[in-house]
Formats: sequence, C-alpha cells, structure tokens
Amino acid sequence: MKFRVLIVDDEPLAVEGLRLLVRQDPEIVAIGEASGGAEAVAAIRSAMPDIVFLDVQMPEMDGFDVVNAVGVDKMPVVVFATAHDHHALRAFEANAVDYLLKPIHWDRFFAALKRAKSRVRADRDDREQRIVSLLQSIEKSKQRLRRIAVKSAGRTTFVSVDDIEWIGAADNYVELHCGGEVNLVRCSMGEMEAALDPNDFLRIHRSAIVNVNRVKEVRAGAAGEYTIVMHRGERLESSRGFADNVRTLIQNSF
Repeated sequence: MKFRVLIVDDEPLAVEGLRLLVRQDPEIVAIGEASGGAEAVAAIRSAMPDIVFLDVQMPEMDGFDVVNAVGVDKMPVVVFATAHDHHALRAFEANAVDYLLKPIHWDRFFAALKRAKSRVRADRDDREQRIVSLLQSIEKSKQRLRRIAVKSAGRTTFVSVDDIEWIGAADNYVELHCGGEVNLVRCSMGEMEAALDPNDFLRIHRSAIVNVNRVKEVRAGAAGEYTIVMHRGERLESSRGFADNVRTLIQNSF
C-alpha cells in the first residue's frame, strides 16, 4: 500500500526536517508541501493526500482553522505538530491520529507515521467494504423478480410483478391478485417475499404481502394492528407481528 503525504508548516527548516524523515519510508510515494493555512486547504482539496503533517501555529490561518475550513469529516488523516503540549487535547478533538512536539525526534515521528498509516489502511478497508456492499446490493436488485410464470391447463402466462396488487397465501400456493384476477403459483409466502423487491412489496401478515404502490389508505386499529385499504377497495388486515413493517411504510411515505 502506498501513501501520499502533505507537510504544512510556515517554517522552511521544519518543512525540510519533516521531508527528510518522510523520505525514509519507502511506502510514501508523493510528498506535497504548503507554507500556510490557505495553501494547505487548497492542496488538501486538490491533491487529496492520505496523511497531513499539520503545524498548529501559523499566521493568519492556524492548523485548527485548516481543519474547520476543509471539514473534519473530509480531512485526511492528520498528525499535528506543535511547540506546546497544551494543544494536544484540542488536536485529538479535531480527530487527529497523533501530535508531535517540536523539536521532533525521529523515533516519535515514525511512531506517529505508523499510527497514521494504520488509520489510512483501516479507512481504505472500510471504504472498500462499503463499495463492495453497494455493488452487491445493486447486483441483487438486478436479480429481483420482474415477472412470474403462471401455469394452468397446459398454458403458461407471464404476470408482470408491477401488475400485482397484493399476494395471499393458499396452502402450498400463493394467490397473485392483479386487476380483479387471481392467479395461483406454487411456492411459499417466504419464497415469494424473498424474490420480490422490498422497496415495492411489504409483508403485512403471514398470509399477505401488499404492493406498496397500490396501497390507498392505512387505518390503525385499537390492538396494534392495521387495516390496509388497496386502490381497488380490498381491505387487508395486518397482524401485530408485522406492525413494524406497516409503520415503516407510513414513515417512509410523504
């Protein structure tokens, strides 16, 4: 794993000292420099370094002003450098991974660099995992059921999932209610629920799934259950075990 580093300090000798230390690490592939706060903000936004060694005391715009300007949630991993240890608490409040007291000793520097690199690795792993999860979710959504084959009397009819208003249980079958017609499909309610897009279909009872886009009204009962009124006028009763699903439907509707 390779890392990009930005050194921010208004003292040229301090910049040179940090540059010499950073260059000793073979995993550092790029070293940027900024001599002031405004320049640092621009460099962070444009170059997007992984690690920033940030001087606390600079004229006009200090290290904490830099963090506030960029935003704590958008800052790279930060190691503050300061001549005064009373800045340490505030440095950690700014989500710094470490801070260095000037003059900087090489062993303390490399300990801070090691911590910073570990944080970057952890952040990259977390980001990569979120990307993988997103891609898996997209792929899964592509695999959602779009139409259902209904077999009857030697004939197969295809029913679009979008046309289904609600689904009811019927022994080893499920009933697809579509525009006043009922089609029987041999499968369980659990299998049907798993195959449908949860953004469009909601289980309200162990024996009923509704197309949320065809729900006209929800009426609350006295015992925690709900009556679901569909666009065609059918009234379906929810059970208390699925009441949270119905409440989520209400909360997510505008």
